[in-house]
Amino acid sequence: MDTREALGSWIDGPKAAAEKMGADFGYRGERLGLPQTGPGSMAGPGRRLGALFVDGWLVSLVAYGFLAGGEQGSANLWTTPLFYAVTVLFLATTGTTIGKRLFGLRVVRLDGRRATIPQVLLRTLLLCLVVPAAVWDRDSRGLHDKAVGTVEVRF
Repeated sequence: MDTREALGSWIDGPKAAAEKMGADFGYRGERLGLPQTGPGSMAGPGRRLGALFVDGWLVSLVAYGFLAGGEQGSANLWTTPLFYAVTVLFLATTGTTIGKRLFGLRVVRLDGRRATIPQVLLRTLLLCLVVPAAVWDRDSRGLHDKAVGTVEVRF
């Protein structure tokens, strides 16, 4: 093995190196029994981050414009609690938020049914803590989803 090949496998990451040795990881969501593409397939990280950005932006706009009366410091105090409340309300009632709807996503349990209220409460709390949502498995499923048995899928 020459130096370039070794360096390339290190830069590509362990998954790419394992695939070069013949390991087959399948497609994202295959281990969960989800289809590869189309409705019900695993949502990709780009869509998930885009939806999160839209939801965060809308909540920040509301916190700054309506709740804080234009005061920046007061708006910062309202943003996370408002994000938590809005996300829980939307996910518990419709299974999707405004950002998720724009990106064609919804949150469901592993059996495909709507997430329960306790699942939504804990999932959103873990999402607000950021770290559990930033740690993903090979299916791009965050720890906040794994902890409560949910998955974000396309509709």
